[in-house]
Amino acid sequence: QVQLKESGGGLVQPGGSLRLSCAASGIIFSRYTMGWYRQAPGKQRELVASITTGGTTNYADSVKGRYDISRDNAKNTVFLQMDRLKPEDTAVYYCNAKRTLVSHDYWGQGTQVAVSS
Repeated sequence: QVQLKESGGGLVQPGGSLRLSCAASGIIFSRYTMGWYRQAPGKQRELVASITTGGTTNYADSVKGRYDISRDNAKNTVFLQMDRLKPEDTAVYYCNAKRTLVSHDYWGQGTQVAVSS
């Protein structure tokens, strides 16, 4: 059974930082592209950052220079370091594991991030 479990969300003031973690089980983690998505109230889910099996990263323009995605294949975990947070970063953040070759696309249940003074 595949599980993606996010942690690290919470309430932070503008300009603050948070570090999200996503622990995966039930998959061969190193074979999956991992991503973080977010969905704000009334908006569509959007890709925030992704990291391929080879370590290539991709970021949404809105978070470039502020967010950093990384992975630890030994711990089956992907991280999202979020710095200089803004109120518009407020959303539920979801972890995603994707392996297009075999049409695998898995999601976590999400973790809430709220940026407010």
